[in-house]
Order: sequence, then C-alpha cells, then structure tokens
Amino acid sequence: MAPPLLLMLTLSALFLSPTVLSQPPLSAAYYRRTCPQFEQIVQDTTINKQIASPTTAGAALRLFFHDCFVQGCDASVLVTSTRFNKAERDADINLSLPGDGFDVVVRAKTALELTCPGVVSCADILAVATRNLVVMMGGPFYTVKLGRKDSLTSQAADVEGNLPRPTMPMDQIIEIFKSKGFSEEEMVALSGAHTIGFSHCSEFSSILYNYSKTSESDPAYYSEFAKSLRSACADYEKNPTLSVFNDVMTPNKFDNMYYSNVQKGLGLLSSDHGLSSDPRTRGFVELYAKDQNAFFRAFARAMEKLSEYGIKTGKAGEIRRRCDAFNN
Repeated sequence: MAPPLLLMLTLSALFLSPTVLSQPPLSAAYYRRTCPQFEQIVQDTTINKQIASPTTAGAALRLFFHDCFVQGCDASVLVTSTRFNKAERDADINLSLPGDGFDVVVRAKTALELTCPGVVSCADILAVATRNLVVMMGGPFYTVKLGRKDSLTSQAADVEGNLPRPTMPMDQIIEIFKSKGFSEEEMVALSGAHTIGFSHCSEFSSILYNYSKTSESDPAYYSEFAKSLRSACADYEKNPTLSVFNDVMTPNKFDNMYYSNVQKGLGLLSSDHGLSSDPRTRGFVELYAKDQNAFFRAFARAMEKLSEYGIKTGKAGEIRRRCDAFNN
C-alpha cells in the first residue's frame, strides 16, 4: 500500500496534470478499422466536385477557416438556423461564404453515411476535404489527424470578434490571431490562402470608391489595377454577388503569387495592403514572395495547427447524422 504522502502526491498529479485533463488525442489512423474507405470516399468526392465547380477549393478553404476560428474546428458553421436559433452561418460575415464549400462536405457525408453510418464527423470531413482541395490546386500536402466530434451548439452571436474583417486595422487582425495562439508569421502564411478563391466587391468597396478628397481609391493599389477594379465592380450595389479573384495573376493555382501581388499593389483587400506595409508582417511577405517552398512549409505547419484548434472529442461533441443539423 502506498504511503499517505505518496498517495496524496499521486492524486494531486492526476488532478493537475494537463495530459490527464485533456481530451483524447487525434490520430491519423482514427477510422482505419471503423471506416477504412474514409480517405478514398472523401478524395473521390473532392476530385469530382472540384472538376465540376472549380471555385470549390477556395470556398472550402474559407469555410474551414471560418469554422475553426469560431469555437474551434467542429463543423458549427455548417449548421442551419432554425426559428429557435440563429446559427453561425447566418452571421453577417458568413453570409458570403460560397455554397460550393458546404456542398462538397454534404456530398462526402452522404457517401460516408451509406458506407459506414454514424461513424465519421462532419468536422473531420471538412478538414480532410480542405487539405485535398489545396493539394489538387498545386498546394502543399499536410497531415490531418482525425477524431474530431461535431459541435453541440452553433450561434451567430459567437462569431463577431472571432473572425478578422478585411477592413480592420492590422493591430486588430494581429490581435485576433494572437488570441488564438497564432503568431504574425503564421497569420501571414495563412493569408496565403488568398492565392485561390474570390472576394465580393462589397468587401473592398470602401477603399475602391470615394477613398479620400485627393484619391478615388486607396493609393496602396496600383493605379491601373484600381481603375480596372472600379470598372469590374461598378454595379456592386445593385448586384451584391459581383466578385473578383483574390489572385488576379494565377487564380486557379495554389502558389506564392499572392505575396508578389500585394507587394505590387495588386491585392484586393485592405488587409492585403496592410500585410505588405506593416513592419511586423512585411518581412514574411517578402520571404514568401521570393521563396515558394518557404511559403508552402509555413502554410502546411500553420494549417496542421489550425486544424486542431478548439477541437471537440469524447462527450464534448457528437457525430451528426446530417452536417446541417444537430442530432435529436
């Protein structure tokens, strides 16, 4: 029998140890026995969807980020609002999330429910689908460990302040990332996601039209680029769906061109301009613009870290039967 003091110390260690208190770890082999077809089904789904709708990769990447930064990577952004609850996806910043991102997850979930019902979470599907689509577009492969559960809540009120808006000053954007444990370097690397996808004109109209008494547009824009954007977005107030590729040079390729663009005044958003002008971030923009391998390595590390942010495991979540609704 253990001496009383030793027993007390052992019990104290159990109560205080973060490894004991933490949730079960994620594992790359999580579905190996329960759903061995998981990887192949998600891969087939993402390939077919991307071929049919080339904007899917950018849509999924944005959806994944918007999910993870609000209460963690738990598929809470996929839940549809009811008359009793306004869900995350109906927060104003999420209303512009493209439907292709939601659709690729739903398609994969439908196929998986036919093969191994009640086993695979929507959160895991979104994480792996996003990685697969990044690779399809020419981006780096990174490991996605599995075992996330889906959230038990989704509220629009939780969104504000957790997602950076392109109109925010750089201080505020950096602070949002830091509050979630991400450095300036990781923030700049994750911003490289803008190498694919598009932004609605309304997201940058405030720096494109009537910017000041002396300049129609933000002087950070290359002047001819600003002129072409003003033409492309001319009817944005009447047509809120008007949008422009984030990377106007190589919009269908995941590469480091985004960083070269922002250095030349070819970034769309105010936050893009901020990355290249702020002394805290400018050096990383310069590095990634000249060294794509450095960008890919940093992006892969940051995405692996992001994919495990705020995850739910064990009884903290559930495996949803449908990605857009909680189980009854």
